[in-house]
Amino acid sequence: MSRRGRVTVGVLVGVFLLFTLLGWGIDAYTDYLWYDEVQFTEVFTGVLLTRLLLFLAIGLAMALIIAGNLYLAYRLRPLLRPHSAEQATLERYRMVIQPRLGTWIAVVAVVIGFFSGLSAQSRWKDWMLFQNSQPFGVRDPQFNVDIGFYVFDYPLLRYLLGVGFTAVVLSVIGALAVHYVFGGVRLQGVGDRMTSAARAHLTTLVAVFVLLKAVAYILDRRALLLEQHVSPGLYGAGYTDVNALLPAKEILAYISIVVAIAIIVFSNAVMRNLVWPGVSLALLAISAVAIGGIYPLAVQNFQVQPSLADKEAPYIARSIQATRAAFGLGDTQVTPYAAESVVPPPALATNASAQNIRVIDPQLVSEAFTQSQQVRGFYDFGPKLDVDRYTVADKTQDYVVGVREINDRALTQQQQNWLNRHTVFTHGYGLVAAPANQSCGGLPYFVSGFLGGGAQTANCSSPSEQIKVDQPRIYYGEQSSEYAIVGQADKDKNVEFDRPQPTDSNAEQRYTYDGQGGVPIDSFFRRLVFAIKNTESNFLLSDAVNSESRVMYVRDPRSRVEKVAPFLTIDGDPYPAVVDGRIKWILDGYTTAATYPYAQRINLQEETQDELTNRGTFALARDNVNYMRNSVKATVDAYDGTVTLYEFDDQDPVLKAWNKAFGGDLITPKAQIPASLEAHFRYPSDLFKVQRNLLTKFHVTDPADFFTGNDFWAVPNTPDGSEQKKQPPFYLNVQLPGQDATRFQLTSAVTPSNRENLAAMISGSYVDGKPRLEVLELPDETAIPGPAQVHQQMTSNGTVRPELNLLQTNNQAQVLFGNLISLPVGNGMLYVEPVYVKSGQQSNAAPLLQKVLMSYGDGGRYAVLANNLQDGLKALVAQGKNQQPPTSTQNNNPPSGTQPPANSQLTQAAADLDKAIADVKAAQQSGDFARYGQALQALDTAMNNFQNAQKAANTPATPSAGPSTPPSTPASTPPSSVAPTPSGG
Repeated sequence: MSRRGRVTVGVLVGVFLLFTLLGWGIDAYTDYLWYDEVQFTEVFTGVLLTRLLLFLAIGLAMALIIAGNLYLAYRLRPLLRPHSAEQATLERYRMVIQPRLGTWIAVVAVVIGFFSGLSAQSRWKDWMLFQNSQPFGVRDPQFNVDIGFYVFDYPLLRYLLGVGFTAVVLSVIGALAVHYVFGGVRLQGVGDRMTSAARAHLTTLVAVFVLLKAVAYILDRRALLLEQHVSPGLYGAGYTDVNALLPAKEILAYISIVVAIAIIVFSNAVMRNLVWPGVSLALLAISAVAIGGIYPLAVQNFQVQPSLADKEAPYIARSIQATRAAFGLGDTQVTPYAAESVVPPPALATNASAQNIRVIDPQLVSEAFTQSQQVRGFYDFGPKLDVDRYTVADKTQDYVVGVREINDRALTQQQQNWLNRHTVFTHGYGLVAAPANQSCGGLPYFVSGFLGGGAQTANCSSPSEQIKVDQPRIYYGEQSSEYAIVGQADKDKNVEFDRPQPTDSNAEQRYTYDGQGGVPIDSFFRRLVFAIKNTESNFLLSDAVNSESRVMYVRDPRSRVEKVAPFLTIDGDPYPAVVDGRIKWILDGYTTAATYPYAQRINLQEETQDELTNRGTFALARDNVNYMRNSVKATVDAYDGTVTLYEFDDQDPVLKAWNKAFGGDLITPKAQIPASLEAHFRYPSDLFKVQRNLLTKFHVTDPADFFTGNDFWAVPNTPDGSEQKKQPPFYLNVQLPGQDATRFQLTSAVTPSNRENLAAMISGSYVDGKPRLEVLELPDETAIPGPAQVHQQMTSNGTVRPELNLLQTNNQAQVLFGNLISLPVGNGMLYVEPVYVKSGQQSNAAPLLQKVLMSYGDGGRYAVLANNLQDGLKALVAQGKNQQPPTSTQNNNPPSGTQPPANSQLTQAAADLDKAIADVKAAQQSGDFARYGQALQALDTAMNNFQNAQKAANTPATPSAGPSTPPSTPASTPPSSVAPTPSGG
């Protein structure tokens, strides 16, 4: 290459490195500014320094080992080489390499060291846990070693062993190549094929490899407790492992040491050739196959298989005990629940838990929240709302809540310019709440956070804020995907859109941020940095960026907590709460491990997926873990972005190790959790799903019963059958049998494996600040239906089915089923499923809650379709008193006829029914969902009045021709025509 060419290549390489380093430097600097803003710089510096030190330590060690062996191979080259065609060919390579040997060795060593360092820096978690390990206080059942060794020490030791193997293998390959090029190893010519010096060098490296293999055998003994061995499909060492593999691994370790010594001694001191070392290696390989493979296989086939259950029973017991301990199942309270009552008891209508059942589906009412409460088209509540509880007027109940955020994707084209996106539409406004057990005109009964501007809000909102929020602005939220620039030098010049005027929805109020959130960009250098990072010149040119400006980025609460605590796994369902007048996002953080002896290993993503995943909840990473604790409750202030990590499990050794790794004050102690915040803690959904799935098997604690699997359970799929996805658990504020008071808890029904009747109810709640899992287990012979069965029975009921068809209004409306909730009450099972109707005329119409589908007992005999929860409970009680096949609380379609009614009251009722049907059709065609909901309610009232008039007249008279063609599908329409939708909470 010419000099000009070399200069050109050098310049290009320099420019590439410059921009690469510049980009890395900009990212590192802006990350530091962000960590400084949230006051967690110890995380930034701690992780960065650890990664840098691991990169340098492993990279340098690997480079020195490789370089040392390459140079040693060169120094051990023979001074005189026999003449041969092979050596003549190699001479040209020697002429190229030898003048710049140091450069060649340095380049090879640096490249290998660089990639080794890159691999090592990713192990920063293993190193920090190793450095700050804590005792578990629990020992494994085989070696009597503290569990902390497996969780904190074993992963790093296994990695370092892998680094050692890699270094030796690369050294052997590199040394062999150098020896060959410089004549130490020959394929042709007279005499030995390898010089004594080359033989000593290479055999020493092989001996080191064999010694490392001896260490690997020792670690493999511990690894047997972490792998899947125990039948049936459990983890940990089983009978064959303990009685055959463990001794085999120990024997092989001793054999490896003997072979390593034999290789060095026989190849260099006694025989001075490679025959005996080769024989030694062959014997090691044969021993590994015979002792480590054939012998355990024989034990498994001839001793274990003939009496598998008896042989594996002690080890199955170990796995059950370890799994229950590792996932917090050890204190699960199991209570028998007969559920023998199949007749609705009289007390059902006044039962507090039954009256508190949630009928507002957080997923289906999101559209209603958005359309009724958004006021502006760019406001959005997200695809799924959240459930929390509040105490209002000395009454605690659960509420469906959501925060009104700005959806950047919903801005108009005119609003999409840089100035609007980043300096005007910077925040949302308000937390909107509605009681979970009531509605108004088919829509949620809003009691907090409404802005006005709609008829529905005026008619159905509480006259005063029942949940008071002092600072309602949302600068940090789940839909905050863009960075925001806030703050003005001129405090009188408000540029941020705040909200519409309370008295005039067409007018706007403006606002200037005055909090401490965001990174100040009050200097030209910082503005230049952010201009480069975001490739946006307006940071330097726009008047909107001034000496008081702050830039907010990483605004999503889940991303903020993940960045502050990269060692935590964050729950997929953050939720907002009003705490001391401020809106705070609450997130659950999990500490996990994958090396808990004998514990069952699961995939987090697979175990936490259900109907709601990616529909308002985040999917977790595909991490394989066998230990999990909800050790942290994190909060993010919606106004200033403050992140706080509260210790929740003060006994978790993993959290203690991480806290120590970052200086000891990263986590706020549990004793400092404010009572107002603790009142909004709820059992985390992802942990509950993991525990629920494990309990389907590990509720069985007897090894023999576990081996047969006859009593295993299963998590049911969505009841309406619309998707083959697991039914999500539901938050309820109820008192379950055996509980001494009402609790806000997460509940889920489970069915027997491969059957659809109900097996048990699992709940998770907090009692005195501590998590508690409880199981209400039904008898094996129970006929109580599970969610899928009861949904089918209710929708196929002879009196319910025609009314469901009526709701469709000649196929111009869609019937949507909400979350089917199972509640044990009155020594029986109560099922509640809200029924929504969505207009088919408008694609964005909000579903309206029209009916509540309910049943008690076996699900088929006592079933009603009521206007609301209270009416349904009363109707079920009435059916129970009659002890007769049920009749619906609502009318079936009135029979058609041509003769007018003789009774004047009946005539008026028929006329009112005709008018109500006409009003429904007109409202539907208008596209006004509020008017449509009111018209459906009026139709329901008219039908009740007509039925009462018929009974009073004691005549089969029917209304005029209007009702003979009601706005419904024919009664013969099968239930499958009622379109289901996935839902849950």
